[in-house]
Amino acid sequence: MARGKLRIYLGAAPGVGKTYAMLSEAHRRIERGTDCVVAFVEHHHRPRTEVMLHGLEEIARKEIEYRGSTFTEMDVDAVLRRAPAVALVDELAHTNIPGSRNTKRWQDVEELLAAGIDVVSTVNIQHLESLGDVVESITGVRQRETVPDEVVRRADQIELVDMSPQALRRRMAHGNIYKPDKVDAALSNYFRPGNLTALRELALLWVADRVDAYLTEYRSAHHVSTIWGSRERIVVGLTGGPEGSTLIRRAARLAEKGAGGEVLAVYISRSDGLTAASPKELAVQRTLVEDLGGTFHQVVGDDIPVALLDFSRGVNATQIVLGVSRRRSWQYAFGPGVGATVARDSGPDLDVHLITHDEVGKGRGLPVARGARLGRARVMWGWLVGVLGPVLLTWLLTSATPSVGLANDMLLFLTLTVAAALAGGLLPALASAVVGSLLLNWYFTPPVHTLTIADPTNIVAIAIFVGVAVSVASVVDLAARRTHQAARLRAESEILSFLAGNVLRGETSLEELLERVRETFGMESAALLERAGETDPWTCAGSVGPRPCQDPDGADVDVPVGDHMSLALSGRVLPAADRRVLAAFAAQAAVVLDRQRLRQEADQAKELAEGNRIRTALLAAVSHDLRTPLAGIKAAVTSLRSDDVEWSEEDQADLLEAIEEGADRLDNLVGNLLDMSRLQTGTVTSIIRETDLDEVVPMALGGVPEDSVELDVPETLPMVHVDRGLLERAVANVVENAVKYSPPQEKVLVSASAIADRVEIRVVDQGPGVPDDAKDRIFEPFQRYGDSPRGNGVGLGLAVARGFAEAMGGTLSAEDTPGGGLTMVLSVPTAPQRAQETPDLPAEATS
Repeated sequence: MARGKLRIYLGAAPGVGKTYAMLSEAHRRIERGTDCVVAFVEHHHRPRTEVMLHGLEEIARKEIEYRGSTFTEMDVDAVLRRAPAVALVDELAHTNIPGSRNTKRWQDVEELLAAGIDVVSTVNIQHLESLGDVVESITGVRQRETVPDEVVRRADQIELVDMSPQALRRRMAHGNIYKPDKVDAALSNYFRPGNLTALRELALLWVADRVDAYLTEYRSAHHVSTIWGSRERIVVGLTGGPEGSTLIRRAARLAEKGAGGEVLAVYISRSDGLTAASPKELAVQRTLVEDLGGTFHQVVGDDIPVALLDFSRGVNATQIVLGVSRRRSWQYAFGPGVGATVARDSGPDLDVHLITHDEVGKGRGLPVARGARLGRARVMWGWLVGVLGPVLLTWLLTSATPSVGLANDMLLFLTLTVAAALAGGLLPALASAVVGSLLLNWYFTPPVHTLTIADPTNIVAIAIFVGVAVSVASVVDLAARRTHQAARLRAESEILSFLAGNVLRGETSLEELLERVRETFGMESAALLERAGETDPWTCAGSVGPRPCQDPDGADVDVPVGDHMSLALSGRVLPAADRRVLAAFAAQAAVVLDRQRLRQEADQAKELAEGNRIRTALLAAVSHDLRTPLAGIKAAVTSLRSDDVEWSEEDQADLLEAIEEGADRLDNLVGNLLDMSRLQTGTVTSIIRETDLDEVVPMALGGVPEDSVELDVPETLPMVHVDRGLLERAVANVVENAVKYSPPQEKVLVSASAIADRVEIRVVDQGPGVPDDAKDRIFEPFQRYGDSPRGNGVGLGLAVARGFAEAMGGTLSAEDTPGGGLTMVLSVPTAPQRAQETPDLPAEATS
């Protein structure tokens, strides 16, 4: 069975007339005798749309119960049983009620299409999945109902239902879209002119791109190689030279003359990578073409004219803009140039513009000398071998050794030429070939000591010698350059691999990355500069080295990163080959800077969230835990002051005791809150001095019943180095917490022991204990483990105790008690040992 065809009416916003157009199409098809039914159409009580349903067969909807209400959805089974030729399905992006056959309506449509039923549907541009973020930024409303772009792209026909924002707002004001009570709110929110204009542009651009895709598919399927000038597409050929900006601006002016003109800037790079444009110039030109609404492309091709024409025909361009060659007159002897070749081979369907500029005839600028790649020492040795070597060899052959024959003489001179090529490259080898041929002619070719050659065979031999020498030198030089290039690329790949690995793992800070840049390229300083706008001053986001640059114009090397960021280095000017790697460093530096700032923002957000959590818990504590003792105090005081009841002395004592207990509890709660506030703000100051535990621990037990704690603190313990007040509060909070959770018949053990240079105070209870995964969580503020009843505290005791312990240089941790329960271990440092003083005694007494 053939798959059904899908036709979609696409609109920019609700109310443009998609459903009306769909129903009109249904009436036209019925008049032509087509079996057409309404599978699901939502008219939203719009009178004109509702009238269009008259005369159309409607499939009964399926009723679904959900959360006590009844909803209706399209009955897919009923439509399949009816098997019409065409089904109308409104709102393609609709989400079905849970319990339906499919989750989304577009999945229902897929079933109808698979069954051979043609479907006509509607959808708004804001419901396309890929445009969700864009629509949200425009309207401020996140679309929850979306349809995958691919579903819409696969449609056999897409028809745009267009309407100007003004006409749509008038339709809204007349009540043709929403009910009158919703019109004012809609016009002032979603249906603002700016929103509608932006959504309309999105719809037009999306449909235009779809038309381009159709055209490309057709040309590919029918092997159409000629250009169809459906709209002006202007390709700008860039060389990376300074004239590129002029060409881009000229192309933009040409594009403005035609409706819908498009500018595509392209740079052709060779596959061998031996020649490369300035990354700085290309970055500036990329920014310029994007600012003018065009696009930048970089393709690889060894034959630049062919690659440029292939690219232009591939994008269906109509014009090519090139700059007049920068070559000097004598350089045209090597060929007509890129511009002339492109103009000759472009054909009648592609116009070529050659634009004059200020760099015409000034020369391209020579690439880095090949010898520079080999090092200055090797070049010098190459010239010595190539020039002095033939002279020394001539002296040896003419005076120190017997004659070996002209053929062997040529082989020896050829060996020197190859050696010169290996050492210094092509130019020393060519010099060696010239000097060697002259010396061979003068000293070894009859008649000797003249530049004339009597035997024609010797002329051929010397000519062959020169040709072989030049060929061998060229091959050797090319192999040396390829070896150097491979080594350089391997070094670059190692650098980039290290860079990418460290940055992706987050192991590199901005300063470390800049230091790596400075060391890699041997620069004096490196700085990452940024600014807010084109006219704002530059600021330094990070720098290393002495005297970093504060402005890109003052740097020896600067690499732009986006519009408002630049990597500036001082020390020396780098060649273009180094700039390629430097551009990668610059991009990664921007990424590292963004990551650092995002991390800082995340930390700040975390602090704000923590502060908000603490404030929320504090409000809960104030609203309940603090009010509970106050309520008890208030009730007891009110009872004592009551004249209606005669209280006995025993009752009065009980009420006064309740007041005292409530006041103590309230004082404890407020004290913990104040202590926690001091810890949160970092205002806790500890006065560290030598202290005896015997003087502190017993004082900390005043807040618990006497028979609830067993104390075991040996008198032989060393002095501890703590703040006495903080230690007392910490021990008191820990002990009170242990007593609270310990069974009534079990005493809490408080013991102390010395371990190395620390003293541990252990508070042991036999309570329910705490699981391992919650042992750290109980020290967080406003945390109460288990089923602790409200009113027993605000969950700050252990948090304050740990904070005070850490303020003194100690620690507080939780361990399991053998046999069940929890043991709190408070570890504090011992006091430093004093040197034992020896009394001054007379000499006789010490003898």
